[in-house]
Amino acid sequence: MLKGLSRLWLRGLKKAGKVQKSQSRKLVKSLLAVPAAARPPRAKPVSRKAPAAKVPLGLAAIRLPGKWLASYHSTFADDGALPARRMNYWLYLPGAGTAMPPLVVMLHGCEQTAVQFSQGTRMNQLAEEKGFAVLYPQQSLRGHPNRCWHWYEKSTQDGGGDVAMIASIIEKVVRKHAMDRSRVYIAGLSAGASMANIVALNFPHLIAAVGMHSGTVFGAGHSRMGAYAVMQTGAGKLLDGPIKMVMDRVADFPPMPAILLHGQADRVVRPINLAQSAHQFRMLNRLTPQGEKPVALKAGGKPGSRQPAHAYKIYDHYAGRKLMLRVCDVIGLEHEWSGGDGTIRFNSGAGPDASKLMWDFFARHQR
Repeated sequence: MLKGLSRLWLRGLKKAGKVQKSQSRKLVKSLLAVPAAARPPRAKPVSRKAPAAKVPLGLAAIRLPGKWLASYHSTFADDGALPARRMNYWLYLPGAGTAMPPLVVMLHGCEQTAVQFSQGTRMNQLAEEKGFAVLYPQQSLRGHPNRCWHWYEKSTQDGGGDVAMIASIIEKVVRKHAMDRSRVYIAGLSAGASMANIVALNFPHLIAAVGMHSGTVFGAGHSRMGAYAVMQTGAGKLLDGPIKMVMDRVADFPPMPAILLHGQADRVVRPINLAQSAHQFRMLNRLTPQGEKPVALKAGGKPGSRQPAHAYKIYDHYAGRKLMLRVCDVIGLEHEWSGGDGTIRFNSGAGPDASKLMWDFFARHQR
């Protein structure tokens, strides 16, 4: 079976560009890696504080005036005997000390840590400027040897596994630090984007808006091989059905504002996932063609300029006067966070600034 998988990987990877070839191979291998331990039994969440001295701190956070806190969330087996699972997380609180700040939850991609994700996206710097807090849950090596979220598993898509754990962490942080419960947002990159979408769809009354950067369409996969197929060819026939099931499962499902960003040159998660995710959010938010605005084309930066930027297209969809869906199709961008720290893996130094685009969209919405 492994030989067959290897041949499938190679056929897909040969189509990638020279720059992305190595990165694509590593991400696919990360996805298909077998977790070190089986999924733990259903558990009751319990919080504990991690020893601060043992947690690596990002340089970007140290240079900022706010607080960079580390902790973890534990689950215990039903009998309460032994810890079954724990998830580390990091929290940035802006130095300005804003009363009841909004919260942005950020989910990293495969082969990333929470600290690396905070540094690459520079979201903490933006949080300091705008006065919101940022929460970074981190997948454990026990959960997946390459820190991938299990977005493709049916049980995860139904709200199990890490989904409930992340929601519990959000509840704990909002309560403990007196944050604005009506302004909780979630975003992610790649597998983290797919996972952010799943959390939002399963906890719509907790999440006020979602941001997906280079993520997959919801509701398909259901195996490691199926996940690879979704990344390359989308959901196939499983496009409308999963959204209908979500809306039926959650009583009085509220509108879910979403901003989607994707690179046209992404060969790891193909752009068909952007088009299909946009379709699902139009369906979820009951958006009509009358609410579509003309496509806006944003010019890129000049070659060799100090602020390089890709050109990109914006597709906006309104419900009345309210912007509910923004789709950003970035020309020339590969499988990277747009406008991040280009010296850190999985980040493009060329704009547009995805962090700023997401916050500007989030700031319009309140649950």
